[in-house]
Amino acid sequence: MVAYEELSKEELLQLKSDLEAQFEDVKAQNLHLDMSRGKPSTEQLNLSMDMMDVLRSDSDLVCEEGVDCRNYGVLDGIAEAKQLLADMMEVPKDNIVIFGNSSLNIMYDTIARSMTHGVMGSTPWAKLDKVKFLCPVPGYDRHFAITEYFGIEMINVPMTPTGPDMDMVEELVSTDPAIKGIWCVPKYSNPQGITYSDETVHRFAKLNPAAEDFRIFWDNAYGIHHLYEDKQDYLIEILMECKKEGHPDMVYKFSSTSKISFPGSGIAAIAASDANLADIRKQMRIQTIGHDKLNQLRHARYFGNIHGMVQHMKKHADILRPKFDIVLKTLDKELGGLGIGSWLAPRGGYFISFDSMDGCAKAIVAKAKEAGLVMTGAGATFPYGKDPKDSNIRIAPSYPTVKELKLAAKIFVLSVKLVSIDKLLQTK
Repeated sequence: MVAYEELSKEELLQLKSDLEAQFEDVKAQNLHLDMSRGKPSTEQLNLSMDMMDVLRSDSDLVCEEGVDCRNYGVLDGIAEAKQLLADMMEVPKDNIVIFGNSSLNIMYDTIARSMTHGVMGSTPWAKLDKVKFLCPVPGYDRHFAITEYFGIEMINVPMTPTGPDMDMVEELVSTDPAIKGIWCVPKYSNPQGITYSDETVHRFAKLNPAAEDFRIFWDNAYGIHHLYEDKQDYLIEILMECKKEGHPDMVYKFSSTSKISFPGSGIAAIAASDANLADIRKQMRIQTIGHDKLNQLRHARYFGNIHGMVQHMKKHADILRPKFDIVLKTLDKELGGLGIGSWLAPRGGYFISFDSMDGCAKAIVAKAKEAGLVMTGAGATFPYGKDPKDSNIRIAPSYPTVKELKLAAKIFVLSVKLVSIDKLLQTK
């Protein structure tokens, strides 16, 4: 394929005319396609339906500790659920607290608690003149929404193929006491699908923050979300690394079963040091008498153990893999060598990250919408919704059917081509 940049003005105009005719054909189909969020498909949700039969009116509802799960008690999670999520998060059972159904909720609570009551006795963030957070970009829009909501200043840190730019992270964290945290999706990152390298994790554990209450917010949302059995990324466990380096309190680790069982009805947990958890439990005792133990029991009995969960995730992968392959093959076939976009082929997670020519992302998303394809808003993967290059687009292949996805991928590449030609014609 010839790169678009090498084409003459006349060739570009002819190509534009051909592509516009194709685009109008697709538009005439009056499609309604949604690739805006990383939602599991109906087929994936159906995988967990047997869980609804685990607990019945005649079930034994007493957990391992002898507590009746219908009643009050067990503030930080029943033992069998703690064991299941501890194994999933690769941490000791004693270093985990089970919450409700959402890890995002735990992260919000953690920031809110830091704002109002500080971190382990430090000054509440709300009483400080300035609070800052580091944000690896492109990143997860809902992380950025939390810090923006609390008025925390966000600083972009570029992602590299091995994780965040650690030279920049080390420099900023060690010199600015106003920097209180960093958002991380360390495995199959949202949206790029990058897994932090061993060296990156080691450097995180060795950080020497200027702020004593600095915390790494380690959202391992996709820890067991592999797409391939023979190609899987490995991530070093951060809690143990921080402990080894003499910084046991520096990290909060979050995870949930949201995209494993049911996204609205899973179980979520935080893993942290003993001192951090003692601080967290203080607030929990005021906030709740305990989370949904019946749901914890249901999950523990359904999966049995981590091996049951891993087998379950293989079924998810069998559904997701063909969808990712459709999008990646379409990108390779239709855009490879044209010089108008780049993308990464992830080994897990829920997204494909696409980078257009600078200044084109918003126009591409708008163009796709014209033909009935809704995508994540351009800029969403950056703090304040502002992508300085206007180039990153998050593709979410999970929700549409295979048939819909083929159409969605076609609309997307047509949109990329048409917007890129318009951009190039400005300089011809």
